[in-house]
Amino acid sequence: MSLKSCRHPAVRGLVTLCVASAALWGANAALAAGSEPIVGLITKTDTNPFFVKMRQGAEAAAKKDGAKLLTAAGKFDGDNSSQVTAIENMMTAGAKAILITPSDTRAIVPTIQKARAAGVMVIALDTPTQPQSATDALFATDNFKAGELIGAYAKAAMGGKPAKIATLDLAPGISVGELRHNGFLKGFGIKAGDPAIVCSQDTRGDQAKGQTAMENCLQRDPNINLVYTINEPAAAGAYRALQEAGKTKGVMIVSIDGGCEGVRNVKAGEIAATAQQYPLKMAALGVDAGVAYAKTGKKVSGYHDTGVTLITDKPMAGVPSKGTPFGLANCWGQ
Repeated sequence: MSLKSCRHPAVRGLVTLCVASAALWGANAALAAGSEPIVGLITKTDTNPFFVKMRQGAEAAAKKDGAKLLTAAGKFDGDNSSQVTAIENMMTAGAKAILITPSDTRAIVPTIQKARAAGVMVIALDTPTQPQSATDALFATDNFKAGELIGAYAKAAMGGKPAKIATLDLAPGISVGELRHNGFLKGFGIKAGDPAIVCSQDTRGDQAKGQTAMENCLQRDPNINLVYTINEPAAAGAYRALQEAGKTKGVMIVSIDGGCEGVRNVKAGEIAATAQQYPLKMAALGVDAGVAYAKTGKKVSGYHDTGVTLITDKPMAGVPSKGTPFGLANCWGQ
């Protein structure tokens, strides 16, 4: 009831009630206007340094924007059920926007559709859903380009020497893994099934699984001289396996991530080159967009490229790159 309606002759005898109702209405309106926006962040895990940095970026942006940030993560890379539960819990808690790095890019889609139907804006970070249009927007590295950069670098660095390639991949059906793998093949100038690829193993981006995968590949072909890895933890595992087999010399590892530890491994010569991503930027832009939607109702849409830079201390002609000083100054934080 408004103050204007209190002046109507039919309610003149209810002035006290009208004034009280009007006061309550005004208080509720003020409360609604001043309530802090709620934004959710769901990552694949809370242990991978990449996602730790992403959460830090989201926390800083939420503090800057005066928003409440809810966070959740899968128990392991590929844990779809925990991400489903997190979306449902965040919707119940009143989140107006949810940012997610989907573990299973297909299985999560029905839950995302329910959230969007309920008026929640959903933004994918780092990893696109399948289809990409399942979310309102995507803030991510161009993962195909990241793979293409390290593929082109590896091709140039091999200098015409015949390659025996091991690909240490993510897992079947996960978009980010497929994009990076296919980008690497294009950059190197080969196609799936090429005889130069002597071994392919899944690692789920895990260091221990990366080591096991590399050990398996060395058993299959001890003359491997080029290793593509889905990320730097898998690369660290591959290097450990090569080290234990006494094969670090003459084997090139290329990877994707650009985290501080990975860049230090480039500087140490364990990784020849890595494609650096910027998860802090992904999360900060996502939170800003979520807060804007909560305040104005305006949704962000489409793909937003958050950049990628090839990091190496042994640059190759024709392949744009920056050295490890740049990589360490910007590891995951640009």
